[in-house]
Amino acid sequence: MSDIRPRSLPAMKTRRIADLVAEVVSLIKQLRDGGAIGRMKAELAAKEAHIREQTAELAHSRKIFDRSSAAARIGVWECSLPSETLQWTDVVYDIFDLPRGSPLDRSEIVRYYSEDSSKELHMRRSKALEERSGFSMDAEIITPKGNRRWMRLTATVECEEGIPVRIFGMKQDITEQKILLDRTRYLAEFDIMTGLANRGQFQSRLSDLCKYQAGRTSPGALLLVDLDGFKKVNDSLGHAVGDECLKEAAHRLRDVCAGAEIVARIGGDEFAVFLGSHFDGNAIATLAREIVEALSRPIDYCGQSLKLGASVGIALTTDTGTPSELFKKADAALYAAKAAGRNTFQIFGPDHSTSAVTQALSPLI
Repeated sequence: MSDIRPRSLPAMKTRRIADLVAEVVSLIKQLRDGGAIGRMKAELAAKEAHIREQTAELAHSRKIFDRSSAAARIGVWECSLPSETLQWTDVVYDIFDLPRGSPLDRSEIVRYYSEDSSKELHMRRSKALEERSGFSMDAEIITPKGNRRWMRLTATVECEEGIPVRIFGMKQDITEQKILLDRTRYLAEFDIMTGLANRGQFQSRLSDLCKYQAGRTSPGALLLVDLDGFKKVNDSLGHAVGDECLKEAAHRLRDVCAGAEIVARIGGDEFAVFLGSHFDGNAIATLAREIVEALSRPIDYCGQSLKLGASVGIALTTDTGTPSELFKKADAALYAAKAAGRNTFQIFGPDHSTSAVTQALSPLI
């Protein structure tokens, strides 16, 4: 027994040391693994914080976009192909007066477009799909509530492997802009009081119409109409009464000259009428006589019978080369009509003289 103890002691110590080393290695490994886990947890926490920040920023950006979109009346739309499935943001629903989030059927939605806008939309959309491109247009719609609106529509075609899979874009309500633009254009081209074309539009149209008439054998004509007795009514009874007389005169002139190319108010009590080549000489004279008769009828205003008249000067388009020359000749004929006693009409003759005017008048009457 005494021989065994000395030999087993070193072996026991060696095992203990090995066990201690194993424990130390295990502990070190645990510590090392724990550190990695800690780092991973720290990194994960940092990423989660970053994701929260990005989510908050995205929510803020979405809020700004939604508010800006609502303020500008701009909505986003998309249509999946070939199923024609529509998706809209809230503003597009609002433009169409439809409940937000309600089901959408493209075949029904297209019916809200006006006839002209529907045709243009079909043409532009078909072309964009064929060319894998996009388009923009202004379209008029009539909503289910009966409201007429204008919207600016943009569209882009998205493809996968050359095949259209989606068409998307924006729709903006431009109704107020359209109204303002139309109002501005109206103010630029029409006389506010009478609703007739103003002098600016008349001069522009006269130039175009004269070019169109050039070389035609049938005459066509420019008629200048001046109200007789208007100044007396305006000065004695006031501008309000004078304005009503102008409105009534314009109304009668528009009715009589329904077949004219343009009827305009070009001055205080001066009007102009341009007749196309479908008016021959007899028709021109007949219309001039009807104008004089219509404007000579008394005007009833607040129980008063107001008497006016009209002098008409006529220049045939076959006798002139430029709008300016045509206007001058019609003006000369107008003064000849006034000199002849007013409440009548005269046609300008080749030699610019009053006698020629009278001679030119007879074959037309």
